Amino acid sequence: MRKTAKNIVYLSPEGLAAAQAELERLLNVDRSRVIGELTIAKEFGNLDENADYESARNEQSFIEGRIAELNALIREARIIDPPKSNRKVVVGSTVEMTCEDGPVTYTIVGHTEADPAAGKISNESPLAQEILGKSVGDKVTVEAPGGCFEYAITRIE
Repeated sequence: MRKTAKNIVYLSPEGLAAAQAELERLLNVDRSRVIGELTIAKEFGNLDENADYESARNEQSFIEGRIAELNALIREARIIDPPKSNRKVVVGSTVEMTCEDGPVTYTIVGHTEADPAAGKISNESPLAQEILGKSVGDKVTVEAPGGCFEYAITRIE
């Protein structure tokens, strides 16, 4: 996982804990289970025509890849500290805005935790890029596939 100054991977403390829990489960539960499945599948002989063996190998490959991903994420991530001020929008801020559809509230998180339906947008999203560094009362226009949308920042937490 590459980290550049422009594209820092941010994680909330909760996101870090979730990544660590997933890594622990993969290392201590899933990896052992798949090794057991591989051992049993090998007992059936000819590995070229053994669907159980092939399936277990594919799952093992996925698990090892995910372990590598999580290790890199945990090692390289910048943990989001709670904002020290509510004067400017920063990564970790919860921002209330109004737009033509009514009020909206988003928390700016790193891309690995983004979930717009849950009110969490990536710091790399067009909306977040426009509001980062802005203050209450500022207006921004965001170009999206559905057109341009104007937002007015009403509160920063």
